[in-house]
Amino acid sequence: MFTTEDLNLFAEKGIDIRVVEDQLASFKRGFPFLKIASSASVGNGILALDEQQAEHYLDLWEGYLKDGHKVVKFVPASGAASRMFKDLFAFLSADYNEPETDFEKKFFDSINHFAFYADLDAACRKNEGKGIADLMAAGNYKVVVSNLLEDKGLNYGALPKGLLKFHHYTTTDRTAMEEHLTEGALYAASSDGEVNIHFTVSHEHLPHFKELVASKKADYEKRYGVRYNISFSEQKPSTDTIAVDMNNEPFRENGKVLFRPGGHGALIENLNDIDAEVIFVKNIDNVVPDRLKAPTVRYKKIIGGVLVALQAEINRYTAMLKSGKYTIDDLREMIQFLHRKLFVRNEETKNLEDAELALYLLRKFDRPIRVCGMVRNSGEPGGGPFVGYNADGTTSLQILESSQIDMSNPEARKQFESGTHFNPVDLVCAVRNGQGVKYDLPRYVDKNTGFISHKSKNGRELKALELPGLWNGAMSDWNTVFVEVPAETFNPVKTVNDLLRPQHQ
Repeated sequence: MFTTEDLNLFAEKGIDIRVVEDQLASFKRGFPFLKIASSASVGNGILALDEQQAEHYLDLWEGYLKDGHKVVKFVPASGAASRMFKDLFAFLSADYNEPETDFEKKFFDSINHFAFYADLDAACRKNEGKGIADLMAAGNYKVVVSNLLEDKGLNYGALPKGLLKFHHYTTTDRTAMEEHLTEGALYAASSDGEVNIHFTVSHEHLPHFKELVASKKADYEKRYGVRYNISFSEQKPSTDTIAVDMNNEPFRENGKVLFRPGGHGALIENLNDIDAEVIFVKNIDNVVPDRLKAPTVRYKKIIGGVLVALQAEINRYTAMLKSGKYTIDDLREMIQFLHRKLFVRNEETKNLEDAELALYLLRKFDRPIRVCGMVRNSGEPGGGPFVGYNADGTTSLQILESSQIDMSNPEARKQFESGTHFNPVDLVCAVRNGQGVKYDLPRYVDKNTGFISHKSKNGRELKALELPGLWNGAMSDWNTVFVEVPAETFNPVKTVNDLLRPQHQ
């Protein structure tokens, strides 16, 4: 099936032929739907903290930072912002020249409220000899949009979200990346003032990110009295996945096998390379101006405190199990902790001998840990928190997307639709064991949770394979705890007009 040229391409990307063969088999057999026991809710997998508990975890996190632990803020930032401007691209190619849709009218009616307005106005004056107001008055709306999206102007249609100006301040305008620099200083600074932030970026945008850091880093260090250690990585070529035609045969262009990026699940490799004890994970577009940051900062610290409290208990149990110095009462206590705190259950444990039970507990405790903020449903799209079944017969807390659930099954559909919360991608992770040894994170991926999507290339249909999502299947075998966080902590920017919402003004 594969030519010498194919094998050379695999070697160049660092992809073993067995991985390619397994991917091809996945296209043919598909991916199984995941069986769910129930949606998670407050009292059934989601913690809702009272004020006293919240203050306790805040104190724990502040104490953890003072003890000199290494914390990293991890921000996936490689995606292009083109989808943000889908409606404006459609306007450029429309057969009318003035705004007609509600989206178009809102954009132009409020154009002076965007943080990038001054830059866009300058680009228009340079390229067209007129400012935005004059161009609009003359009916040249498409010229304004082309100066926003195309490389003759701001080129926003080809840039990643992290480099776009999101928020306007009295004396400056901030990109999404700069808002993450601010966040890092407010909840992830060590006792000696070091702030570690890692961005995953695409190769073509890396120079632009580095340029922005070089121009802004000193200002933010002075403002917050910190020292930034800012690093970048790119999605590894070895995580690309093979594309196939509609007959599940390798898709070729001019005889060459086509590979595509494997989706955000590929970033588990990047996360695995981070040297840290605790890692916060948050999407690039979920940021707010300083006047609204307080709830975000507070709850980031709270879920950090929940994490270190859980880790301390798990490390204590793990040490007992490894030493062999435990009693039957200790084992019963551990089972209760596994059930009540980690929501991991297996009906077969009651039939295990003490030695077998100890091994089972050790397997379940000695894993990476994540604490995930969950927001009450408000109609926002996205995955949600569930109690799901695992291959070993256990049930545990999982973040699932609708594509992973059999919606033709009435019971499964009911469980999905009855969910009270959704996933805002608000995670804090512990990635070392009690002895400080880093876990090998790819070992904990559920490879049966990938996804097949239909795409096209130069007019030809193809199937693409997405790897298990970073906070879905890629973290399936982690110990997981959900904590309810307020809706104010979730303010994504999916379209350019979202920047007109009050929380971004």
